[in-house]
Amino acid sequence: MNVGERHYRTIWLSDDKRSVEIIDQRWLPHEFRIEKIGTVGGIATAIRDMWVRGAPLIGVTAAYGVAIQMMDDPSDEALDAVWETLNKTRPTAINLRWALDEMRRHLKPLASKERAEAAYKRAAEIADEDVGLNRAIGENGLAIIREIAAKKKPGETVNILTHCNAGWLATVDYGTATAPIYLATEAGIPVHVYVDETRPRNQGAQLTAWEMAGHGVPHTLIVDNAGGHLMQHGDIDMVIVGTDRTTANGDVCNKIGTYLKALAAADNDVPFYVALPSPTIDWTVADGLAEIPIEERSGDEVSLVWGKTADGKIAQVRVSPDQTPAANPAFDVTPARLVTGLITERGVAKASREGLKAMFPERG
Repeated sequence: MNVGERHYRTIWLSDDKRSVEIIDQRWLPHEFRIEKIGTVGGIATAIRDMWVRGAPLIGVTAAYGVAIQMMDDPSDEALDAVWETLNKTRPTAINLRWALDEMRRHLKPLASKERAEAAYKRAAEIADEDVGLNRAIGENGLAIIREIAAKKKPGETVNILTHCNAGWLATVDYGTATAPIYLATEAGIPVHVYVDETRPRNQGAQLTAWEMAGHGVPHTLIVDNAGGHLMQHGDIDMVIVGTDRTTANGDVCNKIGTYLKALAAADNDVPFYVALPSPTIDWTVADGLAEIPIEERSGDEVSLVWGKTADGKIAQVRVSPDQTPAANPAFDVTPARLVTGLITERGVAKASREGLKAMFPERG
């Protein structure tokens, strides 16, 4: 996507052909910063501390982390060690483990002297593949938006509710949930996006809203708890969210609060779609509630918020009493029964084992 007049991906190989450069998302929307990372420790920090975030982007970043390690030490022991180091950084997003498994599978049969070049090549391929997957998700989601628009009066707006940031900042480019929105905008379909703030970390307010503004998509920021109210009053035509891990049965693990949006959508007959590339499907897990590990992050993310002061400074402030502890489960699980459809790169699947197998028969 474009920032100003320049096109950016969220991660790219640096001019030294060893390090990577990333958009440091901690500072958005107030500052656009690029960080250069050339060590495995730096990659681990960037993933764990959310300089990069979003399941697909986490996976690509980890792939480049393996490549950096192979440049330093291409041994079997180093390959296994970097897998372990990076796999511990974020436990919920399955793309992390998928990318690490893919890199190790690709590199293990090779001679040590061949591994560094092959690792950087495969990491770049995974990044390019992510862009292609997301573009295809956009096309398949666009068909749904077209159907909704066709039932409206000419020129009437399709109102879409999002949660968290499943945009190009969460992937290499296009995004998952946002890809259909961007393509609809480019196709001239009048869309309007209700962006919920997504506490904690305010990834809707800080990231999705920034993306919408940059791409010229009409949007309105709302507090998390306003979504159900808008659905009750007929102001939402569809919900599109992303996912960090989807089970073989169609359960969806996503940013905390997704489950509540799905409940409200079901109660108000609003279609609830989940956009995901196939590497986000965990074929080894059936029951999302029982089997997906839910990351518990620091309570400071709940008690403290970052913002821009009146004098233009970026500052952190506390919103709760000093002595009050905070719990911070980062994700929740939405049961498949609440999901209207899973928008994948191959089409829209039913949120069920049968629906996913029909879309990906090779996994059966």
